[in-house]
Amino acid sequence: MLWKQRKDGEETPYTPLGPFKLRLPFLHYRFELPDYFQGLLMCAVDLAAIPLMVQYLGMPFEVALAVVILNGLLYLTHHLLGDPVVPGWITPAIPLMILFVTQFPEGDERVYALIAFQLTLGIFSIFLGVTGLASKVVKLVPNALKAGVILGAGFAAVISIFEVGGRFELFPITISITCVVAFYLIFSKHFAKLKARGGVWRVLANLGIFPIILLAIFIAPLAGEASWPQIQWGFSNPDFVTLFTEFTVFGLGFPPLMMFISSIPTVLATYIVLFGDVLQSKALVSEADEIRKDEKIDYDPNRAHLIFGGRNATMGIFGPDIVMCGPLWAAMQVVVIERYKDGKKAMHSIFGGSGSFRWGTNTGLLLLPVVSLVEPILGVALALTLLIQGYVSVRVGIMQARSQRDLGVAGIIGAVLATKGATWAFAVGIILCLVVYGKDFFKGDEEKEEFDYERTKKAQ
Repeated sequence: MLWKQRKDGEETPYTPLGPFKLRLPFLHYRFELPDYFQGLLMCAVDLAAIPLMVQYLGMPFEVALAVVILNGLLYLTHHLLGDPVVPGWITPAIPLMILFVTQFPEGDERVYALIAFQLTLGIFSIFLGVTGLASKVVKLVPNALKAGVILGAGFAAVISIFEVGGRFELFPITISITCVVAFYLIFSKHFAKLKARGGVWRVLANLGIFPIILLAIFIAPLAGEASWPQIQWGFSNPDFVTLFTEFTVFGLGFPPLMMFISSIPTVLATYIVLFGDVLQSKALVSEADEIRKDEKIDYDPNRAHLIFGGRNATMGIFGPDIVMCGPLWAAMQVVVIERYKDGKKAMHSIFGGSGSFRWGTNTGLLLLPVVSLVEPILGVALALTLLIQGYVSVRVGIMQARSQRDLGVAGIIGAVLATKGATWAFAVGIILCLVVYGKDFFKGDEEKEEFDYERTKKAQ
């Protein structure tokens, strides 16, 4: 086993494969059972994508399950090819995607729109990865516009839950209770102090949102908002035949050219959000690398672009997915890294942790008892994911702004994006940035301004 031969300060062994570094379980990295078993349970979050595909694409449950399983298999490509992360959805951009596809009539035209979007995003990401232009592209976008897009994604996430006909109307009690618990466990100062003491609090924190989903399984039936789970035994039954014949290019053919052109504004907005996840991936990995000197971790943003770009392009062909293919599942990446920091005995390599977790989620998706257990509350799991992401997106979007002017412009862009979509948001944003910043369109306000309360009061 090659993983045992790693010397302190070296990378975990790998097989060179062009720009990639191939690592296989048991051979190149130690299989980590704690992370595998957590993944086995946390597949419930992956399954939360199913209600979106059922609602907006008209997919039967078994067809949507096939999409989730296909996406799950592609999650494995990250650690197998040298990207030391736990990949996931492009969660902040899901509301942008919903706004885009709902501009088209339900049926073949809406599926065409999703296929065109995902193929365009995949090819664009691969191009940036091959050329190394990713960071340069994002630097060209004014801070106010970046802040507005991220803010708008947060607004849209919250609106999608509380709008008329939204999921809050279906699960008002369950969402209210679980949301309060989730925000307490993830964001509160009080729980952060408890977690620092270690023990059961640390274990609870490391479980991510799994305890909250488990809570929803009991609260929803008690509140009369969902049925009790009907546990079934055996293996899940994804319908790949219907997926390929009715929801992919194999049955529908390729979308018309105008579909690809109409997807470009949403692709650009999504990429701005997506690049934030790339930066977050690098920051989290660097943090782990500083503590674990025994393993050198090589995180390459260009390689990450090639992998998640390839995933999006593949799903665009074989199983268009409304949650898309992102570079990071931030919550679980943090959980894996916290265990990794405990030393070599706890987790020999970060690839063992991230890889074993994703092997676990893939196993869970195939087990009918797991799928049937969480099926009644998948709408709640999705609502929690979007509300948490809404909180994070608003916070990150505001931090992108460098001044009060940036914040004002960003607020208008965000509101337009959440109500009218990416095309209108970009048009409004470009005009506002030209009017407000003029020749400093790309530079904007470089330094953060101090908020002068008295000056603002006088101006009013």
